[in-house]
Amino acid sequence: MTWMAAACFVTAAHAEKLSSPDGKYEMDINGMAYTVTFEGRTVVGNSRLGVDIDNGLIESALGIPNDKVAHWCDDMALKGLTRTQRDTTWTPLYGENAVVRDCYNALTLHYAKGSAGADKGGYDKRRYYAMDIEVRAYNEGIAFRYHFPETSNGLFLHIADELTDFRMPEGTMAWYEDWAQGPFHYQPLKQELWRECERPLLMRLPDGTYVALLEAAMTDFVRGKFVLAEDHLLKIKPYESADVITPFDTPWRIIMAGNQAIDLINHKEIVLNLNPPCAIQDPSFIRPGKAFRSGRLDKQHIFKSIDYCKEFGMDYVELDAGWYGPEMKVASDARKVVETRDFTMPEVCGYARSKGIGVWVYVNQRALYNQLDELLPLYKEWGIKGIKFGFVHIGNQQWTLWLHQAVKKCAEYGIMVDIHDEYRPTGFSRTYPNLLTQEGIRGNEEMPDATHNVTLPFTRFLCGPGDYTLCYFNSRVKNTKAHQLAMAAVYYSPLQFLFWYDLPFVDKGETELKFWKDCPTVFDESRALDGAPGEYIVQARRSGTDWFVGAMTNTEARQVTIRTDEFLPAGTYEVEIYNDDPTLETRTRVASEKRTIKSGKDIELQLQPSGGAALRFTKKEGKRTK
Repeated sequence: MTWMAAACFVTAAHAEKLSSPDGKYEMDINGMAYTVTFEGRTVVGNSRLGVDIDNGLIESALGIPNDKVAHWCDDMALKGLTRTQRDTTWTPLYGENAVVRDCYNALTLHYAKGSAGADKGGYDKRRYYAMDIEVRAYNEGIAFRYHFPETSNGLFLHIADELTDFRMPEGTMAWYEDWAQGPFHYQPLKQELWRECERPLLMRLPDGTYVALLEAAMTDFVRGKFVLAEDHLLKIKPYESADVITPFDTPWRIIMAGNQAIDLINHKEIVLNLNPPCAIQDPSFIRPGKAFRSGRLDKQHIFKSIDYCKEFGMDYVELDAGWYGPEMKVASDARKVVETRDFTMPEVCGYARSKGIGVWVYVNQRALYNQLDELLPLYKEWGIKGIKFGFVHIGNQQWTLWLHQAVKKCAEYGIMVDIHDEYRPTGFSRTYPNLLTQEGIRGNEEMPDATHNVTLPFTRFLCGPGDYTLCYFNSRVKNTKAHQLAMAAVYYSPLQFLFWYDLPFVDKGETELKFWKDCPTVFDESRALDGAPGEYIVQARRSGTDWFVGAMTNTEARQVTIRTDEFLPAGTYEVEIYNDDPTLETRTRVASEKRTIKSGKDIELQLQPSGGAALRFTKKEGKRTK
């Protein structure tokens, strides 16, 4: 059935097609309606494009009669189009892969109001009633956004709503999540079951195809979530209206599809490709690594934590909430350590520096908002390496813009950033890589079960790094030790917190912790090998010639096969394997073994319920010939 958005009339409707370089994706655009196919199958049916702009206040200020105020989509006409292609590679400062390919076909459709010249009142609506739809077709997915060209009168546009929607096939199921730190519910696209759903949104179509909806480059707009306009018709719901000054680009909307769910994981760098390149002139201060939180804020414990970081091979110690007073109180001053503490920040930074350890500090947004311009030069003087932003406001345009401007300011002072609470990444770390990671995830602060944990790689981690705050010994953890151990390879975070709720010296030299010591936080190559959302995941990552593999299952026991021919180059390898063994009478019940294998040899693993396994492959040097 043909569907056209109400009140979006387009004169001289013109149908255009855009295909990905490999031909698997195709987007058909007819006026303000579109469809997307993947390998010839419809993954998004006839759906709507456009925005709703209400500039009534400005028009009144200009003396334009009310009956001259038109709806944005009335009599839009296609005035021209541009087609381009791109196929390049770029090298990120750090990441999951050392080289990223940026390859796409692009189509830009130029729309304007259909009326010509000025109306009887002398008002030319075309002065600022123009809009482009930019579309890119990658082998990894389809992306589109709305561009508003610069206007001659300099007026802002009041974007009241985004009309973009996605008509999904009947019978589609979704991994629904109300908020960024909420649980997932696998449910149909039925209005009675939905409120607002977080992004990225993962779905499974009736034919088994997986589809994910994401956004990229959301830095100065309003957050969007997914609501159901009707059953199976998803719509972008902005947090509220936005006022923009032209020229302006809305965030990219992304549609990814795959025959297997791991295809989405292996194609997620489309999010980074849709963001501008690094804007920091000298990024040498940015150093990913492992971090340990000092659970107590007294001098003795902080110094012990620093010593533990040195001993374990971690890079940073973090002083969490409370070091400058109650974080929720406006009176708390983040320019100094609260008087009830027995340390000063210069002495902490000095001791850490003597051990080769960097210092991060937690600062609530209350203090950041009021004191950021004073804090940054002071923290640089102290020697602070990074700030963890706490309880950030997200959603509206003001706080979105403030947050990203704050990250830029931190870069000017050589300070890295970790954003906590509900912030979801959209690729800004490509442009400002001092933003190492962010929460926006239901991690070990909530102690989720294993089913949730093996859903995350296919959902939240599609859009970027997640600060899960890994625990190991804490009694509230619902999963096995090897399950937690595998997270270092499965969950990508350039700043990886270890032992979050564990005090230093809790470990007693357990053999398996060597995996956490050895596994880096950034990699040269990453490849999801196998898995299904909510069931299991097998993820492989390369650093140099070594490969680190994590396997995790849900609450059910499972046998998994590590197919080494899918990632190991030819050769002989020593593999260290850490797996749960409930028969062991040890504190962690994790067995460790070493094997010598050749590439192509499968490794069969039996995973315990809520369990996992961690593996490291090291290439053995061949015999030298004279």
